[in-house]
Amino acid sequence: MAKERDLDLVVVSANQAPPVAKILDWGKYKYETEKRAKEAKKKQHTVDVKEVKMRYKIDVHDYEVRLKAAKKFLASGNKVKVVVMLRGREMQHSHLAIDLINKFQGEFEENTVVIEKKPMIEGRNVVMILAPSGK
Repeated sequence: MAKERDLDLVVVSANQAPPVAKILDWGKYKYETEKRAKEAKKKQHTVDVKEVKMRYKIDVHDYEVRLKAAKKFLASGNKVKVVVMLRGREMQHSHLAIDLINKFQGEFEENTVVIEKKPMIEGRNVVMILAPSGK
């Protein structure tokens, strides 16, 4: 029957008894499945980790700019890595960097962000990762 119609006989499910087969145009079928897969891939949102860097001696306006950027990143569904850089003798004042990062975290309303990684000293930086909450 497939040869009469110039189509292909495709086995859809070989595991069943009796096996299920369809008569269809294989090239068209393959094209449509690839097209559907491509559409589904377009609609997916990949979560990126955006980074916000600052120093613990940051000025008020600069701090507000970093905060606004972090809120924008979280609103678009991305994670935010907050980094407070310490240079040279600033390592002695790492408690100030931790205080700044905790203040930064406190700027977000409750239940809007999840702390994925608590503030920790990693080398010469204090790092914290925030993720948007699913609510």
